[in-house]
Amino acid sequence: MAFAADYAVLLDRLDDELQAAPEAACEIFAKIIGSVCSRIPVLSKSGRAARIDRLIESRAWTDAAMALIECELPAWKLRRLVYDNGEWFCSLSRQPNMPAELDDSADAVHHILPLAILRAFVEARRRSNFAADSASAVPQAQPAALGIVCCDNFA
Repeated sequence: MAFAADYAVLLDRLDDELQAAPEAACEIFAKIIGSVCSRIPVLSKSGRAARIDRLIESRAWTDAAMALIECELPAWKLRRLVYDNGEWFCSLSRQPNMPAELDDSADAVHHILPLAILRAFVEARRRSNFAADSASAVPQAQPAALGIVCCDNFA
């Protein structure tokens, strides 16, 4: 699947560029939105993503990064944001109430807060696409509304 390999390379390059960036800038947000975001261009046409544009224009980088996650990956939530030894550690999770040891979170580190958040966003995007690509063909059973049903055949 060439497209998946190309997309993985794009995400790797974007992460490398974010890691090497000395500061947050409009160009970085434009590159992320233009290359890996699928919902925001559609929402921009209807005016629902105007908040992100205003935040980027006013250089509110941290708020813009958080709004980007909220619009583009609504299932992902900020799990942890820690400043330690001169670096920001950002962790995004689809299940923030699960114990950290069991969670499959998207983690990133950078010495600038908004860039750490954007690197975690890129990692979450990578994990979201990987999960969609490796989705099981086995149908998922929904829990019964009235109680537990035993499906074993003991005959």
